[in-house]
Amino acid sequence: MGQCRRCFHLSAEPLCEICLNNERQNGQLCVVADSRDLLALERTREFKGSYHVLGGLISPMDGVGPELLHVQPLVERVDREGITEVILALTPSVEGDTTSLYLARLLRPFSPVSRIAYGLPVGSELEYADEITLARALEGRRRMDEQ
Repeated sequence: MGQCRRCFHLSAEPLCEICLNNERQNGQLCVVADSRDLLALERTREFKGSYHVLGGLISPMDGVGPELLHVQPLVERVDREGITEVILALTPSVEGDTTSLYLARLLRPFSPVSRIAYGLPVGSELEYADEITLARALEGRRRMDEQ
């Protein structure tokens, strides 16, 4: 098993099924740390754009810098393909936040950059949630429009 030469998702062929699907080329590009994250997002059946797998997260403590990830191909791809929105879907951790901030600074000249909201799992109780999760749930709130 190898990697897709375009998005770096696992693939036995030069291009993965997602990159070969012309209906997925809608200008949205979702950046994930690894293929497991991509597969988790695909299970939702909500995202209809393309992906880019970084191959990890920036972690200076572990000796992982941007040069060890698929960052340069990401920047080139966003510039070359005319991406209209980059969505950062990275783990809510110190490494995920560091990587998101780094990528947002790099990519802003080429495309609008957004980050997925973080919040509470369905069915959970507020009283058991930690402060960071609650704070992020508040930050990621969406307006409830009348229907």
